[in-house]
Amino acid sequence: MSKKITNNNDQGSQTSAPLEEAAVTPAQHTETLIESDVRLRPLLKPAGIIFLCSLAISFFVAQTVNPVWVEQKTVFQVYESSNGSLVYTYKGEEVAFTADTVPYAQAELNQQSLDQLVGEPTTRQQWVTEVVSNAGEESVQYAQLEAKYHLGIWSLLPAVLTIALCVLTREPLTALLGGVAVGAFMLGRFDLTGDVLIPSLASPGTASVLLLYLWLLGGLLGIWSKTGAAQAFADYMTKHFVRGPRSAKVVTWCLGVFFFQGGTISTVLVGTTVRPLADRENVSHEEMAYIVDSTASPIASILAFNAWPAYVQALIYVPGVAFLATEADRISFFFKSVPFSFYSIFAVLGTLLLSLGITRFAGGGIRRAQQRAAATGELDAPDATPLAAEELQTSKVPAGYASHVSEFLIPIILIIGTAITTFALTGSPNVHWGFGFALLTAACIALFKGMKLGELVEGLGDGLKGVVVASVILMLAITIGAISKDVGGGLFLVEMLGERIPFWTLPVCLQLLTMAAAFSTGSSWGTYAIVFPLAMPLAWAVAVNQGVSNPELFMTICFVTVLNGSVYGDQCSPISDTTILSSMTTGCDLMDHVKTQLVPATIASAIAAVLWTATVYWFA
Repeated sequence: MSKKITNNNDQGSQTSAPLEEAAVTPAQHTETLIESDVRLRPLLKPAGIIFLCSLAISFFVAQTVNPVWVEQKTVFQVYESSNGSLVYTYKGEEVAFTADTVPYAQAELNQQSLDQLVGEPTTRQQWVTEVVSNAGEESVQYAQLEAKYHLGIWSLLPAVLTIALCVLTREPLTALLGGVAVGAFMLGRFDLTGDVLIPSLASPGTASVLLLYLWLLGGLLGIWSKTGAAQAFADYMTKHFVRGPRSAKVVTWCLGVFFFQGGTISTVLVGTTVRPLADRENVSHEEMAYIVDSTASPIASILAFNAWPAYVQALIYVPGVAFLATEADRISFFFKSVPFSFYSIFAVLGTLLLSLGITRFAGGGIRRAQQRAAATGELDAPDATPLAAEELQTSKVPAGYASHVSEFLIPIILIIGTAITTFALTGSPNVHWGFGFALLTAACIALFKGMKLGELVEGLGDGLKGVVVASVILMLAITIGAISKDVGGGLFLVEMLGERIPFWTLPVCLQLLTMAAAFSTGSSWGTYAIVFPLAMPLAWAVAVNQGVSNPELFMTICFVTVLNGSVYGDQCSPISDTTILSSMTTGCDLMDHVKTQLVPATIASAIAAVLWTATVYWFA
């Protein structure tokens, strides 16, 4: 029997070629697994040695290394509400201001006090007031001081170990567990269950992630697998819109741009929606994961009609800088910086070029994956371990049940509609509601069309089993990110920068710094909270001290290098939630996605670095 690859209109110059369809026998499959194990075995010994050495170092650090305490200041615009009480805005929500304040000079947590500190501060958080002068007018500024610390170069150990183990073993679960253990021991938390994992599971953030991606997403995918809804959608799109791999990728890119809320929202919606039709058209999972991931956070920082400006503006206040004086000024500053978000622009443009069949900037890994899928129909590399489980890769439609595309489209419309409506009403999209409505609606439609309750529950169970491993990896990624933050990895990287550098090199220094911090912690927003309060005052001081002729442009470029550098680091990190979810929803091996995406993302980052440096050197 032979399989023929047809020359579709959107496949460029690809010619028809008969290929022998080789059925894989159990013996051949076993042989492949043995060969993969043989290739991996030489790497396990150094991985074990590295882990044991890191474990020993973590005990040494816990016993002997003293923390370096650093002041972190976040300025808030406190104002009087309609009922006369003091409030401030945090992450788009109005919060009552009821804290006691002290003058900044008398604060226990200002840097001068922390430098003289012996032991630990008696409090980790403190509200302060300062009298600041803006355009000759004095006003009272409210700020929250936090006492953060790092452990020097050792602060990077948990993240570096996790990434090294991921690369060596290609097994993210054990790599993350190893990083969590080492980080916890450095902090003196020797009961991993009671001191680390249970508190992490009990945190609202982790519980929210597990609810969304384990129960709601897993259940919805399971129902779609049982009803054949995803396959019906693939059939419909193939018949009306998709004519081959190229158009399947263009549809994916368009959806990525359309879902511009960014981050986990975009990756889940786009990956879940397009995978059936992409698989039908033999698009490699590496290509799909790259397109989904690179049209998530990058597009959110360009089409910033989302929660990003409201969150970031609270972190970039600099005393005495008129164009950052008020919340409205800072949000306006964010939007004015969009044309200079060169990395995000090139990242999105790179995925468009790939979708159109232009692979010059995609890297060898992407090109090999594309050629493999076109020639053999294999969507994953031979030694890949996809995060999507077998339960979600095939439809198990009961006999006599008629699948329809509406069973896929109605839940998707509910998810999008709920997210947009709640964003318009509250300023933040409630994705949990959207997925909850979608899951309930998909179940009701299936029951109404005659599916038995037992069959529906079986589909739900398959869905939960299909995402449980990826959800555990996601939970551990959140845990290692929190531990990296606790040991001060990002804070140490920022302190390494120093202030004695030529002004035109500062943007690229900030870019490299935030790339490393976000890659190490797997979080762009977490990196913003660490870097922005330090980078923006530093940029202003450099602009003033070195006589920069256009300080606002200089500050804008420094701002977008932190914004974009964090997006790059988050996007490329194997411990990032968006990286893991992009792999999970597209069915890609996590480390295959990381390695193939790293090349085009780095090319986009390098081009952006050149443009930022040139802009500052010639125009600032």
